[in-house]
Amino acid sequence: MEAIVLDAPGPPEALRLRQLPIPVPRPGQVLIRVKAFGLNRSELHTRLGLADGVTFPRVPGIEATGVVAAAPGGEFAVGQQVFAMMGGMGRTFDGGYAQFTCVPAAQVIAFRSDLDWATLGAVPEMLQTAYGALTDGLDARPGQSLLVRGGTSSVGMAAAILAKRRGLTVLSTTRNPAKADALRAIGVDHVLIDDGDVAAQVRAILPEGVDNALELVGTPTLPDTLRSTRKFGVVCMAGMLSNVWTVPDFYPIGYLPRGVRLTGYGGDADDLPPAVLQDFLDAVAAGEAVVPLDRTYRFDQIVQAHTDMEAGVAVGKFVVLVETL
Repeated sequence: MEAIVLDAPGPPEALRLRQLPIPVPRPGQVLIRVKAFGLNRSELHTRLGLADGVTFPRVPGIEATGVVAAAPGGEFAVGQQVFAMMGGMGRTFDGGYAQFTCVPAAQVIAFRSDLDWATLGAVPEMLQTAYGALTDGLDARPGQSLLVRGGTSSVGMAAAILAKRRGLTVLSTTRNPAKADALRAIGVDHVLIDDGDVAAQVRAILPEGVDNALELVGTPTLPDTLRSTRKFGVVCMAGMLSNVWTVPDFYPIGYLPRGVRLTGYGGDADDLPPAVLQDFLDAVAAGEAVVPLDRTYRFDQIVQAHTDMEAGVAVGKFVVLVETL
């Protein structure tokens, strides 16, 4: 099979196309014939050497979309449509940047859909993170307000789409005014151009602040996001688009505004119930929801795809289509 291999951290050109043996699954594992895979900041962190627990050489990719090629334990039927994500994919074992990937059965979710593979390839990690952050991280309820910091990221757009389906008022940020229309097109109620002082813009709309805030940029913008949130509101940090993960010399009493709650979310495949996934796919097929797919790439365009991802030009999800054997 063809696979994309990273021998060590480096620039996009460090991702090299190679011939590797097709993995042989053991009981408890599923061999997936990959049709498409989405690109994630996690894989950028891996390529830059910022991710913990990664050993090299490694086939990156924390998600994959395709069909079951083999499942010795009988958990899935051959030919069944599946998503796979997380659980060490692309870090502690080879991931989705390949024509075939072998993953633990616990990381696999089956679905049924006639949507094209490009659209399906955008869904798994994006939906899982957005759903988990709204549900476990924020416990967001109908009628509440939500600020999405990093609104044109794939997770940011998915979170806005899910939040609108739940009946929330959504405020989303972008640093680029040219991307504002893309946020309005998915139903965002208030698009905020991120000038570093989003809190002032939020409070001009909602004087007491938002009920919930989803922080996807990272710790550089987290203090301003906290200031955007009302007393007893909740901020969930679930992304690091800035590649800055930690707060030096964190002093909670001085850092957190009075009464504002700070949570974090970093979930796994079992945080996305199959029924929720299927409902979302059915809604997309019915025209009741959209998948924020920015663009697709061929397998041999992985260097360009990573270059574009690192440059931050995406409005939604990048997907690589895989020509399987």
